[in-house]
This record gives sequence, structure tokens and C-alpha cells, in this order.
Amino acid sequence: MSAVQTVTKYVTDARLVYSALNGVVVIYKPASLHFNRMRETIISNLCRDLNDMYTRPTMKHVAIEGDTNKHMKVVVRNSFADHPLITGPRYQPNDFKLAASKILHQDISGVVLCGINKGNRLIHKIKTSKSLRFYRVKGLLGEATDNYFHTGKVVEKSTYAHVKRGHLDKLCSSMQSSHQKQMFQLCGVDIQSQAAYELAIKGPIRPADPNIPMVYTIRCVDFSPPEFALEIVCTNEYDLYLKTIIHELGLKLRSNATCTQILCIQDGLFNIQHALLTKHWTLQHIVNNMQMCQQIIDQNEDCLHQKNPALVKPAYNPMEI
Repeated sequence: MSAVQTVTKYVTDARLVYSALNGVVVIYKPASLHFNRMRETIISNLCRDLNDMYTRPTMKHVAIEGDTNKHMKVVVRNSFADHPLITGPRYQPNDFKLAASKILHQDISGVVLCGINKGNRLIHKIKTSKSLRFYRVKGLLGEATDNYFHTGKVVEKSTYAHVKRGHLDKLCSSMQSSHQKQMFQLCGVDIQSQAAYELAIKGPIRPADPNIPMVYTIRCVDFSPPEFALEIVCTNEYDLYLKTIIHELGLKLRSNATCTQILCIQDGLFNIQHALLTKHWTLQHIVNNMQMCQQIIDQNEDCLHQKNPALVKPAYNPMEI
């Protein structure tokens, strides 16, 4: 049994457990749940579980009682100024700091890598390394909405019977090639040159500007008209960018398409199998998950250092691709 598991199983002192809550955890965020609400729920559960454990005793108050002209006595009592009924629970939300390497939009579900307390330093390092994220994005052919998502108002409908799997695969391949070409243009090298080859063997090229979305892979993994699903590997993405890809695909297929689901299945070294479901947002599971994440990070320390950054900001608008 691991040391961290021993902390929550055999140690009943909340102070020792709180001192171990410094690391990275992987959380599964459900769709339609805002990140801030998720953060509040996790911190609230940690406070609840810690307060249910043995907490430090109330501080003592020393009082000298009796008449001043007689023999006085010293009395030691519990201080009301430190009583939980006066000051509140020992552990409160302000005692925790929780940040994420990527804050997912309310419409996106899936893996969220979070740091707790001192783990936020590691989260910052992971964030600056511009790790790749894998998404499973689902679309619906035949209709378009005003916000490019299925929750919006339908503004246009069209036929999709002419759309075949081969058309979608060919278009995805074309979009991927276009993005790969732009990656090398960011670095000022020709994609057919030796310099491009030497740059490619070092690993995926990361854009230096965190505001530039970059797609590395886009392919169709399911096609059941009118529904289809894409697997997209990217960095610096945001929800509207992913939704726009589905919308643009629909237009290029001479139809319409709207996004119905965005699921983040992997963030860097961590995939959806590592993530804690809502029912597991408890102290015991979080501490265990924290140790598992630390082991993965220790085994892949080199992945936290950014390689192949693009040094030139492109002159194109990524939304147009």
C-alpha cells in the first residue's frame, strides 16, 4: 500500500492529510458544468472530509478568578475565540488553491488537469509546455445554428444525402495538411527542405504565441449520417474554434453541420481513464489520484519542457482554415 493511501486510511489527523494535498489531479468535467462550479464543488468536498477527521483542539484560555483581596485561582478553559461554532470549521475554501492547465468551456466535457495548493507550480510548468490535447468532436449534418452548437437556434437546414465517408475523410486530410504546412511557415522553413525534416524529428511544433490554435491531427472516426465524429489533436484551442471546424466542414461538403458534443479525452500525459468522476470527488480518491499523477510525471519529466516552439507569429487567421 502506498504512503499516500496510508495517510487517509490510517492517519486520522487532518493536519497531516492537508499537508499532503500538494500536487496534480485529473478531473472529469461533465458537460454543461461551469469550471468555477466544478472548482467550488471539489474544494467544498475537501473541506467537508477534512473537517470530519480529527482536527486540532481548541486553544486554551487562561483566566485568573477570585476577589483581589483574597486568594485567587488560575483557571484554564477552552477559548471561545477559537471555537468552531464561533470561527467556523477548521478547514474552509480559502485554505485551498486550485487551478487548471486548461479551463474547459461549459459546453466541453472531459479531462481537466488541476493543481491543488503547491501543485499549482507544476500546473504552470505544464501549461507553458503547451501539451497536446485530444478531442472527440461530434457533429450533425443537415442543419446550422447561430452559435455553431446544438444548443443554439437553428438558422439553416439542408440535405446531406450526397455526403459520403470518403468526402469527409478527404476533406479532413486536406485540412490537416494545410495546418501542417502552416506550422513550418511559422518557423520560416520550406516543408520540402532538410531543415523542415530536422525540425519535424524533434517532435510536434508548438506555437510561441499561446493565442494561436494549432491542429496536428484531424480525422473521422465515425460516420453514421447525419451524425459523425472527429478526433482532433491540437493545442491553444478554445471551444468556438472547435465548433467552427465542424461548421466549416459542413459548408465545404455543400451542406451544413453543427457541433453536438466536444469531449476532451486526453491532456498531455493524462487520458480519460485517469480522470475522477463526479462521485469520486472526495478526499480519499483525490489523494490517491494525486500520487498516481506524480508517478506519471516523474516517469515523463522531459515532457514538461517545451520543444520546437514556432518563433514567428503567422499572418493568417487560424479561423479561416
